[in-house]
Amino acid sequence: MSADVAMAEQSLGIRSSRTLFGHPIGLTILVATEIWERFAYYGMRALLILYMTQQLLLAGHVENLVFFAPLKAMFESMYGPLSVQGTASQIYGLYTALVYFTPLIGGLIADRYLGQRRAVMLGAVLMAAGEFILFAAEPLFLPALLLIIAGNGFFKPNISTQIGNLYAPNDSRRDRAFSIFYVGINIGAAVSPLVCGTIGEVYGWNWGFLVAGIGMLIGLAVFMSSRRYLPPDSRKLAEARAAAAATTKTAPGASDGSAILTLITVAFFTIFFWAAFEQKGNVFPLWVRDYTDRSFFGLFELKTTWFQSGNAMMIILFTPFVVRLWAKLEARGKEPTTIAKMTIGLGLASLAYVMLALAALTTGDGDGHGKASWLWCLAYLFPLTIGELCLSPIGLSLFSKVSPPKMVSMMMGVWFTASFFGNYLVGAIGTLWEKMPKSEFWLIIAALAAASCVGLGLLYKPLQRVVQARTN
Repeated sequence: MSADVAMAEQSLGIRSSRTLFGHPIGLTILVATEIWERFAYYGMRALLILYMTQQLLLAGHVENLVFFAPLKAMFESMYGPLSVQGTASQIYGLYTALVYFTPLIGGLIADRYLGQRRAVMLGAVLMAAGEFILFAAEPLFLPALLLIIAGNGFFKPNISTQIGNLYAPNDSRRDRAFSIFYVGINIGAAVSPLVCGTIGEVYGWNWGFLVAGIGMLIGLAVFMSSRRYLPPDSRKLAEARAAAAATTKTAPGASDGSAILTLITVAFFTIFFWAAFEQKGNVFPLWVRDYTDRSFFGLFELKTTWFQSGNAMMIILFTPFVVRLWAKLEARGKEPTTIAKMTIGLGLASLAYVMLALAALTTGDGDGHGKASWLWCLAYLFPLTIGELCLSPIGLSLFSKVSPPKMVSMMMGVWFTASFFGNYLVGAIGTLWEKMPKSEFWLIIAALAAASCVGLGLLYKPLQRVVQARTN
């Protein structure tokens, strides 16, 4: 069926034949847009926990925050009295959770009403507005976060959907395109803590937020100026595919219902990956700040926010090697399947937190009598990064391929909803940071990821069977 669909789409003018480096020109535009959006998001996030614990939630500032009192009361009704760090951790977890819940709503609205292009533009405007409010009006901190949350809900699922829409069904370039897209995500994520983080630590937190907002506007300008190279909205593509299918006999495959159930199951297990992974933006900066010797071989001291770039830099560095490894294994007929790759990713996330537990045990377990070398942070980030490469871009590609055509953006929202639940767990787990030895804290997270790895592995055969039927 794929050849007939591709011909139908081409005849309707749905897909451009123009390419750059073997991929549609639209891929370059979408990657560039995503780089700037991630620059804005991760630049702000690199500052967030430090800003809250070192300024915003301290006396003289916290009293002026709009909506803060009822929010803290809600947290304390669930978790008891919270310190500044505990409150900051809860806000961080709730914020990052909602950032990944709203894509479900934004994807649904785009599928039914706005379309992917307009949803991306609306999302960019809302996120930029939130960043500028963080710069200009400290009391409106929480409303600014809400704007960023809403904007991300429109932006995130719909730009990912457009990557998939660039390619015909079963186009072998699709998985590679998502790997390229993921490198773009991490270019923005790598650069922004160095730029926004340094500016925020040296000149003031609000100036870091301003730079993040400017980055978002640059991304919007790139997107709007190159719309002629972008794919059409999913509804038009679905209509073209339905027309081709109506005139072509196809082999039976997995139903839409089984595909949706499979994707929801996969998303469930990734909740625990994100609950582990996103601690690198929550309590990991506190570990770096308070328990890590950041002296760079006696030459200078590494800034706390710089460690937020480590994961993204490793993504950029190691993606070509991982992609090449998959290609070599494919040539030998030994490439792991989609579900197998994601299971490996969960196992590597568990290993990463074992590294931090070992770091804690070698330095008095966070008792203040010793500090771990910053090299332990690299030992943590390396398996975490390889695990992310095995899970996150693979998941994006999986959802773009297996989802029913008229529900792609909404199902992409389901993928991001797993991050919502995972990030909510990030905040809940973070409240334990001050209450136990650090090795125990890290081992709890390692155990969570390991249990999810085992669970996904046990369901490997039925899940992979559906994926295979939908992609052949």
